[in-house]
Amino acid sequence: MRKTITTTRLQKVVNEAYEECKDIQGGVNAHYIPYLANVDSNLFGVSVILPDGSSVNIGDTDYIFGVESISKVFTAILILKELGPQKVLQAIGADATGLPFNSIFAILLEKDHPSTPLVNAGAISACSLVEPIGDSDGKWKTIMDNFEDLCGERPAVIDELYKSESETNFTNRAIAWLLKSYDRIYDDVLMSLDLYTRQCSIGVTSRMLATCAATIANHGLNPVTGKQVFPGELTPKITSLISTVGFYQTTGDWLYSSGIPAKSGVGGGVLGVLPGVMGIAAFSPPLDTAGNSVKAQAVVKTIMQKLDLNLFN
Repeated sequence: MRKTITTTRLQKVVNEAYEECKDIQGGVNAHYIPYLANVDSNLFGVSVILPDGSSVNIGDTDYIFGVESISKVFTAILILKELGPQKVLQAIGADATGLPFNSIFAILLEKDHPSTPLVNAGAISACSLVEPIGDSDGKWKTIMDNFEDLCGERPAVIDELYKSESETNFTNRAIAWLLKSYDRIYDDVLMSLDLYTRQCSIGVTSRMLATCAATIANHGLNPVTGKQVFPGELTPKITSLISTVGFYQTTGDWLYSSGIPAKSGVGGGVLGVLPGVMGIAAFSPPLDTAGNSVKAQAVVKTIMQKLDLNLFN
């Protein structure tokens, strides 16, 4: 998809969308993780980056929040780059579950398969595949280097969030051991679970997420740093994964109403990719019942409608 958008036009549209959506009410913070429950629910920011590196930012775009499930996109890119699409398909899969992000039942329905790197089971499995195998410190460095390449700057773990996540990840522990029983964890179980928990606790801004989204949209070339982060032929693979399960059990509704592949996180972030056109990110902590930011969804949809953009046009 190719469509040219001027920065002037984009600035006008983003400003209008922000004003229209800033007073939207509804949703609650992710209360089951103590750190996230206490984040200011009034925070709201939107960032858009074009393939030429120009950007528009409005609101709380420098606020650092937990990346949470959006980290799954980063690690999916990493293992696609390290292992190739076919190996990822064989080891994890690329199938939408139609179920909540932490569903154990989905693993059973898929007959032992993690389904996709963009649900919890698949993301834990993906962390086990990150190289070098058997080396926790080496794996973590690889994960962080990948984040830096995609975001254009190096993030850091929010220690308090990591502590909260580690103390409350009971379901993920069950998922990890179930996957181990099916030989779908490819390294040490507890190491893989900890890597996943840590990557979900990385702090990002909407600017950083928009840079990642724009890098995907720009066929692996980071438009801010000029670095080729991954081969361009991986963009369709990454975008297809996001398209099929980015909003979990409400993904179909999202694509139908927005027209842009996007990935949410319970920290309140949304990352959207329109290949060849732009990367977009929005942040607002209150979530709907599926775990997706109410206000971030609204503003991304509004921007797409105002720009008359849709992946399926």
